[in-house]
Amino acid sequence: MLNTLIIGASGYTGAELAAYLQRHPEINLQGLMVSAQSADAGKSFSDLHPQYKGIIDIPVQPLTDVAAAAQGIDVVFLATAHEVSHDIAPQFLEAGCVVFDLSGAYRVQEADFYPQYYGFEHTNTKWLNQAVYGLAEWQADKIRQAQLIAVPGCYPTVSQLALKPLIEANLLDEQMWPVINATSGVSGAGRKASMTSSFCEVSLQPYGIFTHRHQPEIATHLGREVIFTPHLGNFARGILATITCKVKSGVTDEQIRQTFKDAYQHKPLVRLYDKGVPALKAVVGTPFCDIGFVLKGEHLILVGTEDNLLKGAAAQAVQCMNIRFDFNETQSLL
Repeated sequence: MLNTLIIGASGYTGAELAAYLQRHPEINLQGLMVSAQSADAGKSFSDLHPQYKGIIDIPVQPLTDVAAAAQGIDVVFLATAHEVSHDIAPQFLEAGCVVFDLSGAYRVQEADFYPQYYGFEHTNTKWLNQAVYGLAEWQADKIRQAQLIAVPGCYPTVSQLALKPLIEANLLDEQMWPVINATSGVSGAGRKASMTSSFCEVSLQPYGIFTHRHQPEIATHLGREVIFTPHLGNFARGILATITCKVKSGVTDEQIRQTFKDAYQHKPLVRLYDKGVPALKAVVGTPFCDIGFVLKGEHLILVGTEDNLLKGAAAQAVQCMNIRFDFNETQSLL
């Protein structure tokens, strides 16, 4: 049994993590914690998230001393702000814990990326260079050896899972940058109250045009420039990405279909559509990423969808943990 700690357990992603780990047969959920300044410190987890009443009635404790919190802990999940993960991840790592960081603090191994896109100087170069990017379907061998796994962002997960097989197979026209238009539910903005993510205020709208931090994350790990435009939709959860690209001359529908099958036939959390494209309702509340496509001439439309809190965050983090410790990859997820 692995003694496990969640930091940032009061948020939406932290709650999903707690639910997965509580029922995982190889995990002893040792504690749920939040920052010492959090208004949620000291409250029962099931009071914050009533759907878990009688299931996870654990007090949410304030994190006041990382060294003390790390004692006897094997695995730590950080569902914390980027700056917080930057600061506390090395302390848990130095204590010997395996860390799964769901923030963006260790996703891109270029220190100068962080002041521009995250607003802070990255000073933990040693651990940044050792971090493994946890795109589970493509990084399993590296994840098995890693102490620090940087779980990808929600938009980058669905975008990369849809594009990567075609890029790796050299089927796309390199002169055209893939154009990713993706829409997320308001839970992606987190649990903290804000006018911009208040359900009654949200109207379908693009944001972060040419400036969103997920664009360089996607481009870095695909090895290909992309145009990425996120949108906020007035629904609670889920992401749907519609990706426009161009294939090389002569590439056929069957080639594309076979390329996806070759990439994902043994990957249980990616579901492929032989006909048509997926809808958001197919994945909400599940750990899957669903992918479909339509080809017309050399023009290709890819559609990928996932639950932003699950395959886009908590489920992928647990999937990475299962891979890391050689458990069944879908243990507690299905």
